Amino acid sequence: MIITVALALTVLSGLCYMQMRPGVQPVPSPTAASAETAAPTHLPVTATPTPLPTPEPTPEYFTISMVGDCTLSSSQYNDHFEQALNGDMSWPFSGTIQYFENDYLTIANLECSFSDNPLAGTGTFQFLGPVSHGEILTSGGVDFVTLSNNHTADFGAAGLEDTKSALDDWGVAWAGPDETFVYTVGNGIRIGLYSARWIATQDEVVAGVSSLKERGDIDLIIVLMHWGLEGSYQVTGGQAQLGQAAVDAGAHLVYGSHPHVLQRIETYNDGYIFYSLGNWSFGGNTAPRDRDTAIVQVNVRRDPDGAVTLEGYNAIPCCLSSTPRTNDYRPEPYPEDSDEWKRTMSKLDGTWTGPDLVVDYSAYHRK
Repeated sequence: MIITVALALTVLSGLCYMQMRPGVQPVPSPTAASAETAAPTHLPVTATPTPLPTPEPTPEYFTISMVGDCTLSSSQYNDHFEQALNGDMSWPFSGTIQYFENDYLTIANLECSFSDNPLAGTGTFQFLGPVSHGEILTSGGVDFVTLSNNHTADFGAAGLEDTKSALDDWGVAWAGPDETFVYTVGNGIRIGLYSARWIATQDEVVAGVSSLKERGDIDLIIVLMHWGLEGSYQVTGGQAQLGQAAVDAGAHLVYGSHPHVLQRIETYNDGYIFYSLGNWSFGGNTAPRDRDTAIVQVNVRRDPDGAVTLEGYNAIPCCLSSTPRTNDYRPEPYPEDSDEWKRTMSKLDGTWTGPDLVVDYSAYHRK
């Protein structure tokens, strides 16, 4: 009896000792029931995504827009252009801006000078606008102008330098007589532009094209010519010879101005010759007898391998004024398939049979 009590007390004291140790808990042995119901451990399974096919490279397309003569001031005889403008530099292109604001390059012939200096001019007609008129080009989406025409030197070297400086200030690219310019935006195509001298020779034109080809980094070459007869819808033999020689030398496009009326478009040896795009916003004439003009947009394709080709062109017949009779210097498109639209297209495709305009400046000549 005494031995039994002593043994019980010994076991009880051992249990009390275990419960009083700080931080120690008894670990129960698993029972058969708990072992049977324990959930198995599973590792997460990650599905391998099916790779998407690499998309095939696709061609890129670029639009080059062209319009005719821009004389963005009145002559010395009136201030009609400035009155129509009334301080709104967006006015001249406001009827057609939709064609230029998203293209790659817009080209025009600038047939006036820009300067805020008092310059003395020469010639029957003199066109001098303030530097602020350069904004007409930028607000209208014009990216490049040729300064090579019969009005280039109306205000001498000072007038030409002031014009170049004004264009630089407004962010408009340019090329003067017998000069080249390389135009590119971002990763777009590189366009070489050669602005031929007024009354250029064939050797000069071929040399200008060759200078661009020899660079080795030009995708497309455009030659800008000032040629032909004022008021004539007919392409002269000299125009055809020079235009075709430019293409034979490596030009893709030939842009023509000076006649103040439209002339035919010619496809020649995979190139296009636009002999004359007529007048556009032309401050030199308050009431033109021929109001037909056009926008021409050339489509250019660049393949994934870098090859660049012409993909045709679109012509948009326009009236050079949005008001009848007098000129408000704001061209707008003709309604498609209207008589005016068809007449304009006939001048571009060479089927127009109307008489040439008689251009006579004798009344302005000073004796």
